[in-house]
Amino acid sequence: MYLLSKKSSLALEAVLDVAYNARPNPVQSKDITERQGIQSRYLEQVLQFLVKRGILKGVRGPKGGYTLARERRRITLGDVLRVIEDLEKEDDKMDSVSELGEKVIRPIWAEFHSEMLSRLDQMTLEDLCNRAEQAGVERADGNGMDFVI
Repeated sequence: MYLLSKKSSLALEAVLDVAYNARPNPVQSKDITERQGIQSRYLEQVLQFLVKRGILKGVRGPKGGYTLARERRRITLGDVLRVIEDLEKEDDKMDSVSELGEKVIRPIWAEFHSEMLSRLDQMTLEDLCNRAEQAGVERADGNGMDFVI
């Protein structure tokens, strides 16, 4: 079973929370931490990186927070994971790898990773929001309906 890194999981949950709850007002990071049980020490770094990479948009001011930078039907899970992988590459500098790791494990992992991202490119935030509605997940405003034109 493939396990998501902490940052990848956190990013997916945070972006989905924004997609699901950012209407009509932006979602504040403190609300994400409360709803999702996400540790705030990592969240702000991840949210800012997602803003820099065009997944989220930061809104300043007392009622500020985060909204999606594009329509949720135009953001795939693959988009989000690629952004977080870039962040993790900045954090994770591996200097040496064994010959077995380099010639056997990495190629297999690269193939699996490519297949996984290809599949995740077919799933949008809109798809996940629909799943959340079907599962009965309540929105922050208590409204279960969302009409997109």
